[in-house]
Amino acid sequence: MIWKVGEGDAYALLAALLREEGMESLPRIERQEGGKPWFPERPHLHFSLSHSRGLSLCAFGEAPLGADIEVTAPRSPGLPRYALNSREYAWFQSRGGRWEDFYTLWTLKEARVKCTGEGIFRRPPRQVSVPLLEPGETGVWEGFAFTALAGADWRGGLCLKNL
Repeated sequence: MIWKVGEGDAYALLAALLREEGMESLPRIERQEGGKPWFPERPHLHFSLSHSRGLSLCAFGEAPLGADIEVTAPRSPGLPRYALNSREYAWFQSRGGRWEDFYTLWTLKEARVKCTGEGIFRRPPRQVSVPLLEPGETGVWEGFAFTALAGADWRGGLCLKNL
């Protein structure tokens, strides 16, 4: 999997990343039944896009994958309890209940459901289980490989289906 974070439009970031990999132009994009974008003329290539407040994250590779980025900011105090399962919530609390740690878990969850194509709203987020990772760490969980990303004011997650 190859990924890139940048400012601006996620599709422009995808086109630039593909050019770096030797593709002349961005292939035609369509959406699958669940809404996941794909290249119908190049079904062996998989990609995922995310954007948050001017930042974009793009990933592509030859296996199903998902990517998510979020600019960190405080949210509703009840959100972590709603979105995290008991194992994740205990980890989040043990680290002081920091929003940065919540966003690490949240972006991994979003990346997982983007990888599978099911989307975050098809089941409660606490039912989407992810590994407990520090930014920069990778881990395997329930048949998926995860990577936690971070910048000064953002968190990101990548998920790749283990084949």
